[in-house]
Amino acid sequence: MAVKYADEIIVLSKGVQKYFKDTYGRDTAFIPNGVNKPEIKEADIITTNYGLKKDDYILFLARIVPEKGLHYLIDAFKETNTDKKLVIAGGASHTNDYLEEIKRKASEDSRIIMTGFVQGQELEELFSNCYLYCLPSDIEGMPISLLEAMSYGCTCLVSDIEENVQVCENYAIQFKKGNIEDLKIKLEQSLNNNINNSTTDISNFILEKYNWNKIVNETMQLYKN
Repeated sequence: MAVKYADEIIVLSKGVQKYFKDTYGRDTAFIPNGVNKPEIKEADIITTNYGLKKDDYILFLARIVPEKGLHYLIDAFKETNTDKKLVIAGGASHTNDYLEEIKRKASEDSRIIMTGFVQGQELEELFSNCYLYCLPSDIEGMPISLLEAMSYGCTCLVSDIEENVQVCENYAIQFKKGNIEDLKIKLEQSLNNNINNSTTDISNFILEKYNWNKIVNETMQLYKN
């Protein structure tokens, strides 16, 4: 219906754009989401609630659903020799069986903390103070949480799916999708300070690439056309 009757179609990734063209022969407009410059917050609520401090944890922040690949991250983290914690922030989405599996896996390692759904200042503090943000997805549309993490200047470790790579380009560490051993190796490299990009470089790159003013202008122009 969308392909046949929509005047225009906006897509959030080059992969989806290719899908529409290959499958339906339909041209679409690639206009991604944007991200705002955040205010960096010192650890306060997260220290009170979870004992977390600056740079002493790895962060996974996303919906707890199978396609986000959290099970890979937990398995790799368990094999990693580190004093840092793994913080899992996010709620489930109609996947109660999967959530129970994740809870079981997490309970086997005292370094893993599950916060549940977070928002507001608690969310801002988690991004502001993490040592590493990890998104091990099998599938993405356009990962807003990755945009947000990079806007805070977080060092990011992501699966090498096209949608993740398009967002971060060379400003994140990549591992082979679904490969727990490769994820473990990249985790260890990150924990051993083999990180090339500075916080400022990462933040500036993402804020310029996904600037809301540019995105709004492109969207308005599409309507005018």
